[in-house]
Amino acid sequence: MGGGGGGFRGSCRVGTVLLFSAWVALAALSRLLRPVPNGCVMTYMYPTYIPIAAAPRNVSSDRYGLFLYHEGWKQIDFAKHIRGLRGVPVLFIPGNGGSYKQVRSLAAESFRAYQNGPLEPTFYQEASSIVSGNELKGFSVPSRYGRMLDWYAVDLEGEHSAMDGRILEEHTEYVVYAIHRILDQYKESHLERTKGGAQSSHDLPSSVILVGHSMGGFVARAALVHPNLRKSAVETILTLSSPHQYPPIALQPSLGHFFSHVNEEWRKGYKMSVSHASSPKLSNVVVISVSGGIHDYQIRSRLASLDGIVPSTHGFMVGSSSMKNVWLSMEHQSILWCNQLAVQVAHTLLSIIDPVNGQPFSSTQKRVFVFTKMLQSAVPQSLSLMTHVPGSLSSNLPASDNREAGELQKKDSLPCPPSTQWTSDGLEKDLYIQSNSVTVLAMDGRRRWLDIKKLGSNGRRHFVFVTNLAPCSGVRIHLWPEKHHSPVQNEVPASKKIVEVTSKMVQIPAGPAPKQVEPGSQTEQPPPSAFLLLSPEEMNGFSFMTISVAPRPTISGRPPPAASMAVGQFFNPGEGASALSTGRIIRSRFAPEEIFLSEDHPLALNLSFSASLGLVPVTLSLKTAGCGIKNAGDQMEAERNNLCKLRCFPPVALAWDSVSGLHIIPNMYSETLVVDSSPAFWDSAEGTDRTTVMILADPHCSYKVTARASLSAAASRFFLLYSSEPVQLQILGFMVAIMFFGLMRQSSAWECDSSVPSILSAIESNLGVPKPFVFLCIMPILLFLALSFFSTEQKPPFWTFLLVTMICYMVANGFTILLILSSKLLLYAVAILHVFIKRRWQSWGDGVQSAFLRQFFTFSFSLQSLKMLKNNPNIIVAITTLPLVCLVHPAIGLGLLLLSHIFHAHSNLCSFLAASFRSITQKKDLYKSKMGDGPVLLSKSISDGLQQLLPMDDSPRAPKSFTDSQLELFDYRHGIMILHLLTTLMFAPSLVAWLQRIGMGQNFPWLIDSAICVGVILHGLFGSQPNVSCCISFKLPGRRGHEVGLSFLYLLAGYYSFVSSMALAPYRSLYAMAIIGYICFASRIIERRNMVRGDISSRRNRKHSHRH
Repeated sequence: MGGGGGGFRGSCRVGTVLLFSAWVALAALSRLLRPVPNGCVMTYMYPTYIPIAAAPRNVSSDRYGLFLYHEGWKQIDFAKHIRGLRGVPVLFIPGNGGSYKQVRSLAAESFRAYQNGPLEPTFYQEASSIVSGNELKGFSVPSRYGRMLDWYAVDLEGEHSAMDGRILEEHTEYVVYAIHRILDQYKESHLERTKGGAQSSHDLPSSVILVGHSMGGFVARAALVHPNLRKSAVETILTLSSPHQYPPIALQPSLGHFFSHVNEEWRKGYKMSVSHASSPKLSNVVVISVSGGIHDYQIRSRLASLDGIVPSTHGFMVGSSSMKNVWLSMEHQSILWCNQLAVQVAHTLLSIIDPVNGQPFSSTQKRVFVFTKMLQSAVPQSLSLMTHVPGSLSSNLPASDNREAGELQKKDSLPCPPSTQWTSDGLEKDLYIQSNSVTVLAMDGRRRWLDIKKLGSNGRRHFVFVTNLAPCSGVRIHLWPEKHHSPVQNEVPASKKIVEVTSKMVQIPAGPAPKQVEPGSQTEQPPPSAFLLLSPEEMNGFSFMTISVAPRPTISGRPPPAASMAVGQFFNPGEGASALSTGRIIRSRFAPEEIFLSEDHPLALNLSFSASLGLVPVTLSLKTAGCGIKNAGDQMEAERNNLCKLRCFPPVALAWDSVSGLHIIPNMYSETLVVDSSPAFWDSAEGTDRTTVMILADPHCSYKVTARASLSAAASRFFLLYSSEPVQLQILGFMVAIMFFGLMRQSSAWECDSSVPSILSAIESNLGVPKPFVFLCIMPILLFLALSFFSTEQKPPFWTFLLVTMICYMVANGFTILLILSSKLLLYAVAILHVFIKRRWQSWGDGVQSAFLRQFFTFSFSLQSLKMLKNNPNIIVAITTLPLVCLVHPAIGLGLLLLSHIFHAHSNLCSFLAASFRSITQKKDLYKSKMGDGPVLLSKSISDGLQQLLPMDDSPRAPKSFTDSQLELFDYRHGIMILHLLTTLMFAPSLVAWLQRIGMGQNFPWLIDSAICVGVILHGLFGSQPNVSCCISFKLPGRRGHEVGLSFLYLLAGYYSFVSSMALAPYRSLYAMAIIGYICFASRIIERRNMVRGDISSRRNRKHSHRH
């Protein structure tokens, strides 16, 4: 009964793992298949693509092309247009499967931006993001554009560069050629103009700006460290949704090595040489990475990060959801045509051009400054005044000098432009605010006075201001040392200067404006579009604050907003702070967390989630409970809500973390909060396992805040981060480790003279608690964490990392079990059909046709060569697979090896089924002859047959029949087949890319790929039978009588694959498999040599190999 109980418990474990994995997959797919909301505006253009004539070159491929983009509907003379090139060259590099025509949106908007001029000056007035430096004194973003952009694009034939390292290398070589060809083209055009008598006042471009999408961004970085690239040919790189940390599909060894090599060269390129005789190689290179955010399912923000590759002084990563004037998360392809982003990128690239010489600024500080001012929002810096913003987020900005807050306020606060200056005549009677909250409901042209010391007492020393009025043109805020009536600074003595802090207001995306029934009507408060946060240090030394609202007729020629709103408040951040632990977040799925905010609550509420919303999204809802209006009897709730909407502005949620940055949700009444964070990875930075959310809610209304964890959203995030997402397909690496552990148990059973379990039974046993699970799951995690603490500067969050890795391991077990069950069912169905047809064929009789066929087969197999091939099938497999993996493509050779495993497994299973059926028939006839056709005996014979189909006796003393031996061979071969199936799947993406290039010229596979696949094939040839594997043994040094068999090698391989998956490099598991293959091959050679010498171990005569 004990064995049956263990079998039942094992079946329960397998069923639980299968159900959990199926739930994760189905829940994730149900959300991933939903339409992704897209707020992007389509970009329109009139494209013309001018081919650039090729010059003699020495590159690996001649199939690629180079084009120059021209915007306009009129036909032009290509040669004349090329001769007149005078702009700044920008080269667009498409991504995986991309087209050179994808340059059209960015190029068209660059043309329009140059024609229309820079954005309005007030756009740049965010003083909190100003950085300091010796080269930046007096520097500002150019107010005019010095030269237009000439956009080029390389035609890479739509090849899948994300799938094959060889293609990626060839793309890099061609991009290097294209850079040189572009610079040479400007010289040729200049010479032709000079011959024609034309004079040019502009200098010839000496560098090319690179813009890459997806894998094109990595190709741009790879080209920069290519040995053939000219010095200073590239100094600025902008990447759109490009992977930088790891390859998006890290399954091919050569691809992983190419990524590692390029990133290591970049790290070296920024390091100062020992002699200090010259500056670092990449000291003048600036890299900006733009990620798509939560809706980009192909390249997560973590892959697009530049941490550890590019120092913060030379670049940063910014998410599109936190980019100025964009505020949208977008899909992987829509980032190319999204008009909001294309316009912003176009103005940014034009702004890095020096108006003096028409070339990009030579100073890296100035270029980084421009990128920072044009792309980065100052919201995180403002929020850091009241709460902790993760360090890696703020490190995206260049470091500034540490100065006292008061000095910083006075030096960095910029006044509004002269065009928006108001006169004292435009302000009506001043208002004096006596409460700690101030409200503006109309553009009344009044100035509100607030006593900082009086209203900021009782711990309410922070000030927050939320409005939909435009800074400077609609509202202005000043700090006063003492009360004065003049708003003009020049009329105040220098010792009592007034400081304007309007420029410290930061823009946020406003939600949909309320509909107006008629002009001037107002049904609800408009959503805020900007806010200001001031800390006590920034207000230190000042006595008063004024909030000046513009009168309605003086709005810079624009119509006034239909509804105006502004709310300010002195508050204590601690009063609105609430922390939700991981346990509370998980429990909220069943019992939602509720927070009640009474009237006059802090305008800024700080919610801290201990579990990252990138892994456990939370549905947050704010329901208006009241707004100072007494319930009048049967007053309907809908009417009360309408009145509250008229009094209180819509709440706004601002969520941020250390990976993806800022996410702003306007009109936040009910929303599932998700950030594009990637917690629980081995190199995750501090703070990635938590998320901070600040809610701006009107203090005139009371709210009921409800937080509930969304399990379906959590499943989809888990599926994206650790399985289907390009972050290394972690679960596939865990599946390889699980198969190694299963083969370890099978080999151990053979070495111990016990029955070899099926691969499914082996995995079921490995799920046992506590010993197997602790030994095969917890131990490698702890070992990896111990190594990471000594080898890396960043330490992953322990408990989150442990929990998520365990969940990944369980899900990988579920997928592996499902794969094993489906393959076994298919093999059994084919084998039963085969045996049935064969038995029918044999019972057909000795007709003429069957006799003829038997004679034909007898004659065929009588040939000596066919006999040798039949007795040595490994020779056929080796002759066909080894040349393929070395000369054609590794996946093709591995595919043939997999077919060989299927054939042998099918043969073993057919022999087992045929012998079982014969045994059942013989027993049935024996029972009939002795005791008649008793139903009980018939059922007993059937039970015996099932017992043979699914043997339960694992006693090492039980003799093995031919039937049992064939079943064991099938079980072992089945495990090897599943392992090599996973190996073949790792090279499948590369095969898809290779098939696309058939007929266009092919190169040999990379040496590392071929060497690894040769080892895998050797493992399949010499390690696919247990009677062979038992001959592989090694004596541990210094210990007599102890041998290490193949089971120990499988254990080490499983540990190595497990650790490699945690290190986001599942392709390294192929190393372990190849090493085992070479060991098997060496062991077979040693065995054959010993056989010739007559020194064969007695282990070759084990009863497992006994045949009846």
